[in-house]
Amino acid sequence: MLATLLTALLASAAPATDCHIGAYRLSDGSTLDIAPTDSDALRWRRIDGASGKLTRGVNDTWSSTLGWTDRPDGKDVRFVDCAKGRISFGGMAGERIPLQVQQTTFTGDGGTRLVGRLILPPGDAKVPVVVLVHGAEHDSAQQFDAMQREFPAQGVGAFVYDKRGTGDSAGTYTQDYSVLANDAVAAVAEARRLAGARAGRVGFRGGSQGGWVAPLAATRTKVDFLIIGYGLAVSPLEEDREAVAFYLHKKGYDQAVIDKAWQLSDAIGLILSSNLTQGFNQLEVAKAKYSKEPWYKDVRGDFSYMVLPMSSDEIREKGKPYASWNTPWHYDSMAVLRKLKTPQLWQLGEDDIDAPSGETWRRLTSLQLKGLPITVALFPHAEHGMTEYELKPDGERVSTRYAAGYMQMAIDYAKGIFHTPYGASVVVVPREPAP
Repeated sequence: MLATLLTALLASAAPATDCHIGAYRLSDGSTLDIAPTDSDALRWRRIDGASGKLTRGVNDTWSSTLGWTDRPDGKDVRFVDCAKGRISFGGMAGERIPLQVQQTTFTGDGGTRLVGRLILPPGDAKVPVVVLVHGAEHDSAQQFDAMQREFPAQGVGAFVYDKRGTGDSAGTYTQDYSVLANDAVAAVAEARRLAGARAGRVGFRGGSQGGWVAPLAATRTKVDFLIIGYGLAVSPLEEDREAVAFYLHKKGYDQAVIDKAWQLSDAIGLILSSNLTQGFNQLEVAKAKYSKEPWYKDVRGDFSYMVLPMSSDEIREKGKPYASWNTPWHYDSMAVLRKLKTPQLWQLGEDDIDAPSGETWRRLTSLQLKGLPITVALFPHAEHGMTEYELKPDGERVSTRYAAGYMQMAIDYAKGIFHTPYGASVVVVPREPAP
């Protein structure tokens, strides 16, 4: 234990790549996270869901804009002494929290070298630990996943790692859920090893695609809880069909139009799920039949909108990398969930157009009726990523903040406590089996 703690303290004392990045405690006791973005800007987040983009000014003062909009929000940030972790947020003083960080390399499925880190709150008390399982992104989770600091700032340890083929990890990018689940199993073992005596409750938190991977991993190793953010209990092909229907319904089209649009989605799904060997004729026939109809431009789906503008030759050429990802297009989520006795929290967005929550909500509540320990929370006016949004003049969405209660709910669940309300969410807790 002493050696582990010493390693952690030494790691936390090492200078960060960017001294701005970190979790801060403000003078009112609340926390603030400052994270990198894929540009020169920074992003701040608070546990209540507020967020903004920071653009550098003079004397290390950064101006903030509301959410992901371009409107000033009056929450400018000044790094009073960046190297020492002193900050001013909207005029309120704060200091960087001395989180304990242990960098590590471990072995995933097939001997693949994976790189991650464990971040614990200060002190030596036993704490819950959340292993963060990524979605389908190609980015480095070590660099961009702000939850690695948001959880520890609130007393919950976090283990973050770059999935295979991304960031510092070796291997080839894949969407093979079984391989990724084995990697997650290795990650939870590494998190437990590093945390040592400080590990209390240990569980997974999976976002988006992680909603398929984390439950599968939980059938292969013992964990105390699962937290799923905007994940699905349907297959990837069903996801696209649902997304097509959801968006067209929001646009005011009836079921007759949706039935026609599903012919396009089903043909595209066949092309992708057959590794680009079938479905081309069906798609060409459906496009010829419906491309002049007024609803055609509103066919979105999760992936259909990307494929529809392409010719068959373009699909064959541009689809080659996707075919190599080994996506289990017909994945049976329910077969995994039915046998999983691990307590689960599912956080869904009511207005998610990429991964619509309707059928997943129905399936999860049906499992609740059978006595499975599943809690389901639906956040109104929230989309994929659990952000709330406003509409631009052209009808496109722009996020303004994270849903209120979303992050606090996840923190509490990891701690083994749960007390509604959490923002405006509608929560259904586990119930007794029907007689």
